[in-house]
Amino acid sequence: MSNYRKDKPSAASALRPLAAAELQKRVREAREELLSLRLKKATGAVENPARFRALRREVARCLTVLGQANKK
Repeated sequence: MSNYRKDKPSAASALRPLAAAELQKRVREAREELLSLRLKKATGAVENPARFRALRREVARCLTVLGQANKK
């Protein structure tokens, strides 16, 4: 079941006003954190495994907004 609410802004709408450089910075930082999490996973020291999914989604949102801005 979806948790969609009309009055609640989406995460992507919060990213749209940001500059392209800021979005690229966010993508780079999220990918670096994913890399460090993967290394921690190999040693078994991951405290919050749900962070993997959140970071992947953040990267996807930022790249989507960047792509939409480039199309315009």
